[in-house]
Amino acid sequence: MAATSETVLQVLCNAGPSKSHTRLSSNKSNFLGLSKHGFNSVRAKGSSCTKIESSRHKNHRRICAFHIVDPVHHGSNHNDRFRSLSCKCQKSDSVTDVVNEELNRKINGKIDPLLDGNLGTNGNGAFSSVLPNADIDSKEEEAWELLRASMVYYCGNPVGTIAANDPSDSSILNYDQVFIRDFIPSGIAFLLKGEYDIVRNFILHTLQLQSWEKTVDCHSPGQGLMPASFKVRTVPLDGDDSATEDILDPDFGEAAIGRVAPVDSGLWWIILLRAYGKCTGDLSVQERIDVQTGIKMILKLCLADGFDMFPTLLVTDGSCMIDRRMGIHGHPLEIQALFYSALLSAREMLTREDASADLMTALSNRLVALSFHVREYYWVDMKKLNEIYRYKTEEYSYDAVNKFNIYPDQIPPWLVEWMPNKGGYMIGNLQPAHMDFRFFSLGNLWSIVSSLATSEQSHAILDLYEAKWGQLVGDMPLKICYPALEEQEWRIITGSDPKNTPWSYHNGGSWPTLLWQLTVASIKMNRPEIAENAVKVAERRIAKDKWPEYYDTKRGRFIGKQARLFQTWSIAGYIVAKQLLANPDAAKMLVNIEDMELVNAFSCMLSANPRRKRSRKGLNQSFII
Repeated sequence: MAATSETVLQVLCNAGPSKSHTRLSSNKSNFLGLSKHGFNSVRAKGSSCTKIESSRHKNHRRICAFHIVDPVHHGSNHNDRFRSLSCKCQKSDSVTDVVNEELNRKINGKIDPLLDGNLGTNGNGAFSSVLPNADIDSKEEEAWELLRASMVYYCGNPVGTIAANDPSDSSILNYDQVFIRDFIPSGIAFLLKGEYDIVRNFILHTLQLQSWEKTVDCHSPGQGLMPASFKVRTVPLDGDDSATEDILDPDFGEAAIGRVAPVDSGLWWIILLRAYGKCTGDLSVQERIDVQTGIKMILKLCLADGFDMFPTLLVTDGSCMIDRRMGIHGHPLEIQALFYSALLSAREMLTREDASADLMTALSNRLVALSFHVREYYWVDMKKLNEIYRYKTEEYSYDAVNKFNIYPDQIPPWLVEWMPNKGGYMIGNLQPAHMDFRFFSLGNLWSIVSSLATSEQSHAILDLYEAKWGQLVGDMPLKICYPALEEQEWRIITGSDPKNTPWSYHNGGSWPTLLWQLTVASIKMNRPEIAENAVKVAERRIAKDKWPEYYDTKRGRFIGKQARLFQTWSIAGYIVAKQLLANPDAAKMLVNIEDMELVNAFSCMLSANPRRKRSRKGLNQSFII
């Protein structure tokens, strides 16, 4: 029990080793605040996570110390589990508005022209040749100030960044929460900056939330599900004005629009955990018992047997970055690329003495099957399109060429003219009798990063970006998907979604945050000039436009009609792209290099007889978690 208590205290108080278990304390003085202009995280004088001696607060001290379940039983249900995680803090005496003033100074345009790089002359009235660089540096400086202003604190320690910090928008909705997927570029930016604490705290605190009970209309999803987001609430402690407590309030999709479970959250969490270890050299976090258990719970959820015949993950619409109805239900490429990356990362991080042989075998087998399936059946170029055009249908045999009974008439007219002779991409989705030929940026870029795509396919994807620069990059990078759903197709597939109108939001909108994924992919394939050119396009206006969430129109010329300004992952995506271009070797912490064992197994699958005999499958052995 002593070891368990130590682990609990490490997570709850400062996410680090502790020598004393008698009090929860921190010398930091930060807490979360709300301003009348919107959500802001501000710094408070004298705020700390501390023990309260009053007898009527003893039970609350026990909540703080012992709310997390024993790592050995991580994820099990307990009747006495509380719905929120809290930590007591002394109420602040006063609040400094330094961060808010700095943010407002930027927002209102009150920026020193010397710092902003817009003066245009050196001290003697002559134009300086270094001003373009100074202007770019000022954008990075502004981006860092905005990123730091978005930081959220729990018990005095940074635990994430809010989704957006737009003081001009009175409708906050859930943009004041810390989203798992949104924090990934922020976390990478802090890692590259050498500020590791916020990433470590984020990893461990979100791990705590994984084990909570989750119900939607009396139904509970599988254990291991990571939340879509969480919010830090600072509330009075039992109505006592002398003390407050910080509460972590997660959302697993039960409050989200459409009530969709965030399938990608756990996958991104594993990817960030690996990046933390690679960047810092600190493997103690990923080797912790509770972290190892958390990894295995995610794997168990993803590798569970079901009715599906394919190795790809079957998900509902809106379960990833595209979180609204867009016709991606089934086996969307984005989920498969993240799934593959998470499997490789987990296999690398799982300690052999803790991971069961059955789990490792299942993991490796899934990797081989998944890579074969996606590379063979998701890939399209001019050669493959011509093959599909000549497909025979209604083939009933074990060696059918048209295995999914795809009808040639499904090839959309726009694709015949759009596909370049040099280049190709992974289609958006594959199901029986259905191929979604739309181009999705995140799925294709992460297929490169994770090595789900072969080297030849990876270069072809980047060739496509160069060949179709005007459509995929345009006036603001980067198209989330291409082309947009229009007219009757838009009405049927999106349900006439007013936010996903053609060439807006997820329906063909341009998202600056995708810059960092493009940068990692370009660096991996030794073609950084592609990312450099995209960053130059973004720098023309993204800061002047106040860092919007997304852009509308075919070329991304308009700020999105419902786009939030000062969107954190737009800011962080730009920062990470700049950091990686300045230090390309740092991209290695995100890249997955394909294992030679997988390459050999993949080759065996290609050379195997498609009519090989089917043997009776033995009884499945359950994974030991």
